[in-house]
Amino acid sequence: MADNGVNKGRRRFLVGATTVVGAAGAVGVAVPFVASWQPSARARAAGAPVKADVSKLEPGQRMTVEWRGRPIWILNRTPDMIERTEALGADRLLDPESEKPQQPSYANGPLRSIKPEIGVIIGICTHLGCSPLFKPEPNAEGVGVDDWPGGFFCPCHGSRFDLAGRVFVNVPAPLNLEVPPYFFESDDVIVVGEDEETA
Repeated sequence: MADNGVNKGRRRFLVGATTVVGAAGAVGVAVPFVASWQPSARARAAGAPVKADVSKLEPGQRMTVEWRGRPIWILNRTPDMIERTEALGADRLLDPESEKPQQPSYANGPLRSIKPEIGVIIGICTHLGCSPLFKPEPNAEGVGVDDWPGGFFCPCHGSRFDLAGRVFVNVPAPLNLEVPPYFFESDDVIVVGEDEETA
C-alpha cells in the first residue's frame, strides 16, 4: 500500500493542534457567557440580594455586608444581650413596639428579627444618614448616658439605638433603624434584600 507522500505524524499534529485551539476558543466564549449570569455591579447596587455566611460569626460580634450601597449589620446576640434588649422599659424608647414600619412584618417584636440571636439591621442613622458605632457593652464609654444597656451610638449628633435598632427617646433620630427584607437560606446563610416568599 502506497503512502502517497502523506506525513501521518504531521497530520496527527495538525488535528491535535486544531482541537486544542478550538477548545480554547470554546472556553474563551463560555467564560463571558457564564459570567453574564452573575448580577452586574449596577444590578447589585440597584438591589440584587446578597448572601452572608454567618457560620463564623461569634456570639456578641457583628459583621457587615453591603446591599444597595448601604451597610447591613448582622449581629449575633448573646443570651445576655437578648435579655438586656427585651428588658428595656418602653418609657426609654421612642417606638418600642416598632409601630412606625421600619421592618418587614416577620421582624416584629422587641428584637425585630426572625431568630432572637441574629439581628439584621441597616447601619444608617435615621437622623442624617451617619453610620452609628457598635457599643454592645453596658455602660460603654463615650455614649453619654450612665445606664447604657448596649446598642448603637451615633457620635455625629448623639442618637442612640438598642441592640435591636430601636431608637431611644430624647435623641435627634426620629425612627428606629431600618431592618431590610431577609431570610435564612440555611442555618448559616442569610439572604439580604429578598423575602422568603418572593425568593
